[in-house]
Order: sequence, then structure tokens, then C-alpha cells
Amino acid sequence: MGLQAAALSVIALADTFPGWAAGTILLGAGTAMVYPTLLAAIGDVAEPARRGRAVGIYRLWRDLGYAFGAVVGGVVADAGLHAAVWAAAALSAMAALIVAARMYETHPPAP
Repeated sequence: MGLQAAALSVIALADTFPGWAAGTILLGAGTAMVYPTLLAAIGDVAEPARRGRAVGIYRLWRDLGYAFGAVVGGVVADAGLHAAVWAAAALSAMAALIVAARMYETHPPAP
């Protein structure tokens, strides 16, 4: 999520195609790291019998976030496209800080 925030900052600061392309590549790399990790964390903490339900609840909230984010992003974009990208960067950075503070290792340390 930190990489996503940094990538969005690169995109917001860029004013040329190579800058946008670099930011987009970084954003893709950050997103590729986030989604499997979140699903793995759910798999680690959910009981096997409830894992399907846990993933379903996660997907519900994630997909609602897409819908809500699109509406909020559109409203913020009325102030300018850069404002919307900066807002997404700020939200990603805040999410990264919250996860860093709240998430814990689920596997016991090796002896």
C-alpha cells in the first residue's frame, strides 16, 4: 500500500508520458503485492469451515469500496484530476499506516 501511495504521487507529479508510465508500472506492482497478501491473511486467520464466508465478506467490503471510491473520486475530480490522484495517494498512505500498526504475523516463529 505504501508503494501504491508512492506510485500515485509519481503520477500526480508527472507531466509527461514517461512519468505517468513509470507511476502506472509502480502502481501495478504495488497492487499486485496487496491483493494476494490480503487474501492470504484472511486464509490464515479464518477457520477452514468459515473461510468462504470470510472471503465473501472481504469481497463485499472491497467491492463497495470500489463503488464508493468511484463516486468520491468523481466528486474530488471536479476540483481537478490532480486533486483526485492526490486524494487516492493520501488514502493509500493512511491505509498503509493503519495496516502497519494493526496487522500481525499469524504464523508462530520458527524455533
